This record gives sequence, structure tokens and C-alpha cells, in this order.
Amino acid sequence: MKNIRNFCIIAHIDHGKSTLADRLLQTTGTIADRDMQAQALDDMDIERERGITIKSHAIQMNYKFEGEDYILNLIDTPGHVDFSYEVSRSIAACEGALLIVDATQGIEAQTISNLYLAIEHDLEIIPILNKMDLASAMPEEVSDQIIDLIGCKPEEIIPASGKTGLGVDEILKAVIHRVPAPKGDENAPLQAMIFDSVFNPFRGIIAYYRILNGTLKKGQKVKFFNTGKSYNADEIGVLKMDLLPKTVVKAGDVGYIISGIKQANEVKVGDTITGTENPCLSAVKGFEDVKPMVFAGIYPVDTEDYEELRYSMEKLQLNDSSLVFEPESSAALGFGFRCGFLGMLHMEIIQERLEREFNMTVITTVPNVSYHAFMNRTPDVHVIVNNPSELPDPGTMARIEEPYIKAQVITKSEYVGSIMTLCIEKRGEISNQVYLTQDRVELTFEMPLAEIVFDFYDRLKTVSRGYASFDYHPIGYKESDLIKMDLLLNAEQVDALSALVHRNNAFELGKRICLKLKELIPRQQFEIPIQAAIGAKIIARETIKALRKDVTAKCYGGDISRKRKLLEKQKVGKKRMRQVGRVEVPQEAFLAVLKLND
Repeated sequence: MKNIRNFCIIAHIDHGKSTLADRLLQTTGTIADRDMQAQALDDMDIERERGITIKSHAIQMNYKFEGEDYILNLIDTPGHVDFSYEVSRSIAACEGALLIVDATQGIEAQTISNLYLAIEHDLEIIPILNKMDLASAMPEEVSDQIIDLIGCKPEEIIPASGKTGLGVDEILKAVIHRVPAPKGDENAPLQAMIFDSVFNPFRGIIAYYRILNGTLKKGQKVKFFNTGKSYNADEIGVLKMDLLPKTVVKAGDVGYIISGIKQANEVKVGDTITGTENPCLSAVKGFEDVKPMVFAGIYPVDTEDYEELRYSMEKLQLNDSSLVFEPESSAALGFGFRCGFLGMLHMEIIQERLEREFNMTVITTVPNVSYHAFMNRTPDVHVIVNNPSELPDPGTMARIEEPYIKAQVITKSEYVGSIMTLCIEKRGEISNQVYLTQDRVELTFEMPLAEIVFDFYDRLKTVSRGYASFDYHPIGYKESDLIKMDLLLNAEQVDALSALVHRNNAFELGKRICLKLKELIPRQQFEIPIQAAIGAKIIARETIKALRKDVTAKCYGGDISRKRKLLEKQKVGKKRMRQVGRVEVPQEAFLAVLKLND
């Protein structure tokens, strides 16, 4: 065990984690040069296309150092704020972390957030200054930022470059010398924590775990704490570029287990595996359950595909345990699921993965957050409202509270004014402003979560020309003056487009949504009114004109009464058509509400 090192890589998005991980794999000979490709650990098409890491990836490297053989278990983590749950799970399975900072950009919001996660778990932090080969690198300035942040010595910071391979040997040396070996007793009862799982259509569920105590042997009978069910360890092993079977995996190591589990709900991330004959007494204190930030409905385009969608979502939840969902139905869309996501990018990725990996074409409704409604009769008890259609009658409600977040924005000082304007427009209140260096400022805001759900992140990048980094965490609920805004198409309410909005924003938002829908809904044979309403009061209206056929074309001259007769006949037909006509809302219309500023 003294020669095992478990460590992860943490950094802000686009600071070069995956590129540096590639160099570590090459240097240790884990991957042959001919098999090498950029982002070697990222195995999803979306990850390569977008150049981001979505899933944590664990891999074992063997390294000979000063005549001794070492086993290095590396976990490469995502950098985007929406995937911070992946980072927290990776940190729980490690003793050390490589903190990577881009020498051209310096410390960013997510760097600080991930660093605090690592410090909470008492991880040994190894600071690395990446992208040192670029002409725009600022080593002295960024080193000072790192020293201020974690209080290390200047000589402890390792200059490196993921592209050229500079400093990779130094990093491996630092991991061996500075990251502590895992603690654990091989002779104690088996105690292993599951930190990830994937579904294989041929072999069932493959669970990835870190053994804290004891040993796991092939064929051994094991029990999962969460469900209490027992299974045979049909195949166990360690995680190389492919799964490498072994007969025994010991304390301190990271490995996988295949036990023929077919049901997705039988494996839970954070669960403990133990032996049935000599079980451990307590489960591992892992990580807390994830709390979704953004809620949206996902519906199959064809109602018959409902069961198929459920099956696909269960398989996806195995691989991404931060996705939560429950069945719901909508008058406009039929049966579907109410899903909880960690943010807008997370929601986009899930939708794309459903389409690519499971061939499921889905309709996504307008995202919202969960509110607390307090009733007049029971002022101390609140009703959780996840969907605007669930909101109780306003006459029976005492008040409604919405979730607030503490947002940290790190930016260049020249953009402070425009960022403050954006945050105040989104009902934010500035609580702190700190100058990290002469031209880098950290702004702290308190603002409603509902305001950042839509387009906040995109607009922040626009007003700061891409220089601002953003991170947030929930701070509780506060009372707000919220009202339910309904959208009516041809006098029929479309529940999927309803939204809870602040009273001051309702009129402007209603007008903008009506204008947007007018552009997107195709013209019909009859006139379609689009209305935004609060209760019985219409606050905005647009009209889609009817496609008209020129019924008088066959009248060459003659008396006007002939033309009038034909036009009256057409008018009656249009009226009847409008009474029975249903308006099909295209998928773009549901998503357009998110992009009102485009």
C-alpha cells in the first residue's frame, strides 16, 4: 500500500486538465504513442466536439521511480460549474489533488470553488502553472495569486505545459513525494465506496469503487449497503485504458466490479460494498445527495415512446447520478418526466446524450426552479412548487419564497461596470468587491436562482468579452413578489409555456415572448391570437394572420354582391375552423423563451 497514490486533477474550465492528463499517460507508458489522441480519457463524442470534460475519468498508471514500482490512480475531473458534483465525488476517492492554473489567465472562480472542496477533504494540494510555453504567460503574477490563495512556497509551484510535456516528470515526482499513501487495513472486513458506474448492454452495470479497508477477491459474495442485496463478484479488476481483470483488489486501490446487475436502481453512487460473510459495521461517510438547481419537463415527441424514454433515462442516470427525474403529465404534451439538472449546460448535454446514445427525440419545456408557497391556513407549512401549473390559487397563499444564490464573478477591472449593470438588472444585490490584483476583481452578489437559469451565463461572457468566470452556491429562500404568467394560443392555455415571474418583469417578458412565438409558430388557415395573461387579465397580445385564399379570383367583373357572398362564405368557414382548429407548437418555440435576447 505504501507505493499507491490516489490523486485527481482540479481546475477551472479550459485550463488544460485533459491535455496534461494525456502527457502523464504518455510519460508513464499507460498509453502507446500510436494509440494517443487528444483528450485520451474523454470517451464521449460530445466531449471531443465541445472540447470539455463532462464525466470524471479514472485510470491506473504504473511508474518506476528510484528503483521502486508505484501505482498511481488518476481521476481527471470536469471544470464547468454544472459538473461540480463529479468533482466532489472524485475528491472523495483521493488523497491528493493537482491544482492546475492557466499561466495566461490566472486564478478563476471555479479554481477557488474546486480548491475549497479539496481542502474540506484534507487533500494534499500540488499547485501547477500550466501553459508556460505560451508567449502570453505571466508566471510571476499568477504565482503570486496562487501563493495568496493557498499559502504555499514559490518553489512548490511546478511550471508545466500540457502541450510540450514540460514539467511532467516533476509532477510525477511531486505526486510520489507529497501525496500521502492511502490508509487502510487489508485484514479488516471489506469496505469499498462506489464513486461511479456505467451501463454495458452485454455485461450489465459496471461499478467503480475505491477500497478503504479489506480485500475483494474474484467470485466473492458481496453486499451493497443501500439495497441490502447480495451478488457474486463475477469479475473484478483495475481501470487501465480498458478494464484489466484481476483475481484480487486490495485496500487503497481503485477498481471495478461486474456482478450481473441489470436494474439501474440497484446501484447508487456513494454506496458501500462489503462482504456477506464478514461485513463491515458502518457504511462509508461519502458525499451528500445532489440538489438539482434547474427543473424542466422532458417529453417524448411520440407519446408511445414514454416507456422507452424511461428506460433511457434510467441508463443515463447510472452514468450521471446528478440527474434526477420523476413522472409527470402535461395537457399539451402528454406523459413525460420532470427532471432536475445542475444548470443549463447540464440540461443541454442530457438532451443531446438522449438523442445520440438512445436515439430519443425529446421536447424540453421552459426550465424553472422550485419555489416554496406558504398558505393562509397553515403559515408555518410550505408547499414545494416545481412546476408553475402546481401553484395554489393566489387568494389562498400568504406568501411565496424563491431560492437565492451567492454568485462569485472574477473579472478584469474594466468590465466591472457592465457586469454590475447586468446583475442589478437580474435583481441581484452586490455584497462584496475585492481586488485580487491591480486589474482582477472578485464581485460577490446575492441574486435569485431563477434569474440565472435562462441567459445569464451567456450575457456575462458577452459583456466581459469572455474574461469573466462565474461560480455560485445556494444560500436559502427569500420572500418575493412572484406571479404566474400563462400563455394562451387561440384562447387555449399552453401549460408547458407557463412561468412564474417577478411582478415588475411580467409585462415586458410577456410582450417579448408573444413576439418571439409570433415569429416561430407557422401561419395557419385561420387567425391565431397569442396572449400572455396574469389570471384573467391579458397583459400582451400578438396576432398571427391567417393564410387567405383569394376566393374572388374567379369573378371577372360583375356585381359586387357576388364577391361579397363568396367573402362572407369564407368568413364563416374561417370562424368554424378557428373554433375546432388546434395549434401545433414547434419544439423551437419551447426553447425560444430561453433566448429572448438574441
